Amino acid sequence: MKKSPKPVVDIIIEYKGGVVLIYRKNYPKGYALPGGFVDYNESLEKAAIREAKEETNLKVKLICQLHSYSNPKRDPRGHTISTVFIAKGYGRLKAKDDARDVKVFKLSKIPKLCFDHNRIIQDYKKYLLGK
Repeated sequence: MKKSPKPVVDIIIEYKGGVVLIYRKNYPKGYALPGGFVDYNESLEKAAIREAKEETNLKVKLICQLHSYSNPKRDPRGHTISTVFIAKGYGRLKAKDDARDVKVFKLSKIPKLCFDHNRIIQDYKKYLLGK
């Protein structure tokens, strides 16, 4: 049986002058962008909105898709393809679901992140420069 990569979404949530990062409860532990697996019969956009709410308690308004990331080594748990969205966050920030903690970071103070999320942040900074 042939294996296929799993679709995931990650969300860069702009909130209170920074971006929202979660501290993951599960492997791999560390800071990461909010996100997760796309459910069967769910669009990428709906998955991004759902994952943002589940992990950060924020409602989000999607602004645009930033890029897709497909390096088979991007996730130590297996091959995933992530579509990354940029969104504005609204509401009260609170760690939920797979997030042990959630914080807002200035782009100049981003810590080392899980997966390829530091690369995603670098691409986001390039996007902001081109606006």
